[in-house]
Amino acid sequence: MPVADTEVEVLIVGGGPVGLTARALLERWGVRAFLVEKHGGPSAFPRARLINTRSMEIYRRLGLAARIADNAFAPEFGRVRFRDTLLDRDFATAAMAGINEPIPESPLVGVVTSQDRLEPVLLAAADARMRFGVELIDLTEGADGVVALLVEHPRGAEIHVRARYVLGADGAHSTVRRRLAIDTPGPGALAAITTVVFDADLTRWCADQPAGVYFTAHGPFLPLYPEGGWAWLTPTPDDTERADWPGLVSRALGPGADIRADVLRVQHWVMNGFVAERFHRGRILLAGDAAHAIPIIGGLGLNTGIADVHNLCWKLAGVLHGWAGPGLLGTYETERRPVARRTLRQAVANTELMLDAQSLRREQLQSSGTAPAHIELPWSEQFFAQLGLVLGVTYRSDAVLTEGSTPPGPSGTSTDYVPTAEPGRRMPHLWLTAGRSTLDAIGEGFTLFTPDPARWERQGTAPWPLRIEPLPGEHTDPCGLGPHGALLVRPDDHIGARWRDLPPGDSALRRALTAITAATGSAPLGTC
Repeated sequence: MPVADTEVEVLIVGGGPVGLTARALLERWGVRAFLVEKHGGPSAFPRARLINTRSMEIYRRLGLAARIADNAFAPEFGRVRFRDTLLDRDFATAAMAGINEPIPESPLVGVVTSQDRLEPVLLAAADARMRFGVELIDLTEGADGVVALLVEHPRGAEIHVRARYVLGADGAHSTVRRRLAIDTPGPGALAAITTVVFDADLTRWCADQPAGVYFTAHGPFLPLYPEGGWAWLTPTPDDTERADWPGLVSRALGPGADIRADVLRVQHWVMNGFVAERFHRGRILLAGDAAHAIPIIGGLGLNTGIADVHNLCWKLAGVLHGWAGPGLLGTYETERRPVARRTLRQAVANTELMLDAQSLRREQLQSSGTAPAHIELPWSEQFFAQLGLVLGVTYRSDAVLTEGSTPPGPSGTSTDYVPTAEPGRRMPHLWLTAGRSTLDAIGEGFTLFTPDPARWERQGTAPWPLRIEPLPGEHTDPCGLGPHGALLVRPDDHIGARWRDLPPGDSALRRALTAITAATGSAPLGTC
């Protein structure tokens, strides 16, 4: 292997929100990371727009939720509106559950914001090393690590970094994934889209009817920041160099608008849909768009990537700190890839339903020349709720101990969400005291929730990081526990094991931790 100029525990390739979140999480779990990003700085485009409830729970643990919310839109923008043009009245509207108002299933609401407002908050969230303008060229894996060849732009200087593990979070066109020759089955390129960022005074038509997205016959319009700014999404024209972008925006706003748009930036991109056939090879792992590209309708893509690294980073920490075996890392793909596939199917369905609503409107206009003021949307109230995708993910892997004789099935989810304390599910949000949720009680290690802490304190848990949290008696029934039962919750908030009552003997907890963390008899990640 080449001689390294520097050594780290984890090299993160990609400085978007997923890579930056991984950097902050790894620092929280005591892992030395180094992040490189080929571009010269953070994104100047709004890109991702929605931070959902689950992602805000993760950011709350990092101490970032309040800052993210301060930079975001007010809750009433958690809504989509359908109009013939932006200057017309709504003919349909739908709320985004968990965004527009609080929900009982979480201590937090999601927010509508822009990626260029999120990234500076994530940059400031950790002190771990990072470099902009540094591009990955090659990877060479050995028995105990990976050497990455990097090039620093614009000087062209080469840098060799040795890492125990490499995390590729470098987007849909991932260099890391290409170097691993991992295929990306799925719909592929779905549409060529241009995002036009512009300024215009649209207060008259939108101030009293706020929304995160206005879907129109001429493309979606999105307010960018609370203080102003807009984006328009449109199919990319054949001749982008000669396009009159201010004129195109003005015409798309509606006939007779007499509004001149001040175009600030234009970006051309391709909306993709795929899930990589593998999320790792050896010591190199993929997350976010490098592992799965999710169409934008529904705001699922970024949030799926945040959940990826929340699942992965505690496992990396466990292996690197010695309280987990390498086999634990194999459960990352087992748990997250089925979720990505289900999310991709839902995002494609979201897109089809949105197009159905616009098609229905066109049919009404064509048939009579006029259309009713409102139409019934071709979906249920759950379309933009999708809390099952957000809060109801179920993990099935060797890192989850199923109850009784139930064999481990595939990880997955549905669009419906019913809180439950079954192994594999996210720990339900329950108030322990005023303002303190069960989710707030989960730390960097494992957490054991029990109404009988004294009994469980007798069980030895070294070397695993674990704390015991008293569970108030009124929460035992919702969690399916008897007076001496317990829930063992992993550092990513998912339940690893449940004992409905005190098990016989004093080694049950130790055996569970051994099994969940693959602490003995583990196969190396590369052979999983």
